[in-house]
Amino acid sequence: MKKNIVLLPGDGIGPEVTKAAVVVLRECAHEFAHEFDFHERLIGGAAIDAAGTPLPAETLDACRAADAVFLGAVGGPKWDALPVGKRPESGLLGLRKGMGLYVNVRPVKVLEPLKGISPLRPERLGELDLEIVRELAGGMYFGERGHATENGVERVWDTESYSTAEIERIATFAYGRAENRVRRLCSIDKANVLNSSQLWRRTVTEMNAVYPSVRLEHMYVDNAAMQLTLRPAQFDVILTTNMFGDILSDAAAALVGSIGLAPSASFGSGAPLFEPIHGSAPNLVGTDSANPIGAVLSAAMMLRDGFGLSLEAEWVEQSLVRVLSGGYRTPDIGETGARTVGGLAFTEMLREEMQRTLEHAERYGWGV
Repeated sequence: MKKNIVLLPGDGIGPEVTKAAVVVLRECAHEFAHEFDFHERLIGGAAIDAAGTPLPAETLDACRAADAVFLGAVGGPKWDALPVGKRPESGLLGLRKGMGLYVNVRPVKVLEPLKGISPLRPERLGELDLEIVRELAGGMYFGERGHATENGVERVWDTESYSTAEIERIATFAYGRAENRVRRLCSIDKANVLNSSQLWRRTVTEMNAVYPSVRLEHMYVDNAAMQLTLRPAQFDVILTTNMFGDILSDAAAALVGSIGLAPSASFGSGAPLFEPIHGSAPNLVGTDSANPIGAVLSAAMMLRDGFGLSLEAEWVEQSLVRVLSGGYRTPDIGETGARTVGGLAFTEMLREEMQRTLEHAERYGWGV
């Protein structure tokens, strides 16, 4: 298999974790006779510094022509004084729009060796394995916005807006994910207050007739936030809007113990994009403290959901679990008695474990 992959390392620790993802992707290409061609481009603050814009035209053109895109992180205090629309995060929004990305999938799954670092007690955590399907191209982030001053009083607004077609396409994706899991879907909105949520709920409900095997439930976002912290294992696939999904997915990531552990994927009309959901963490740059696991799991999602390479993805994931089972941890997930190592050393341990997995596949019950 030959694939063209665009790398957008971005800002802060983005370049560090992107290197970790490339390590595992190169291993997969080498061992399974694939050809992955990597092409690095600028985005975010790095692009502002070099080209005066958070999303240069050549970056967007390269991403549109790619088979998949990997993003590290964008943003940082260096660019915080810039106005909305000129900040590094604007490059990310422009990339989503320019690539036609309208759905974001964020798995929230506790890795067995890391159950002890979850803030929830085991009886509340349960067998946590859910997906949040977030609408990515509409809602308040892309709605009409404005600014005015009348009689010395400043007023600003951002508009939450959705069409039936926008809701139908994201719901179609979510129903499909639910069909391939345990056929349960929870749609989250604020239909008791917002007109946009009333259309959202009505549309998602009507579409259930097309997917009768999927059990649909509705929940208000405030209740959903509470239930995620009380009993998260009750959820399987969650479907929600852009803003609600942004908030809930970050909150849910904390349930696995660190936001540095969480991967994500975005899909739409063109190439898919994969990224860990953590921020740029500029305070960690150069300290070798960045956790590469979210990036590694995002690379595994690229293999499975982007290229259909399930065996290769499983190889990465099982090898990762074995490194963690050996007690090795990055500083953010260090436990009492754990062997704390830097991000570079952890990535190298993972690469070595991937090799051992191939050498002892039968013993590990993998690929046989």
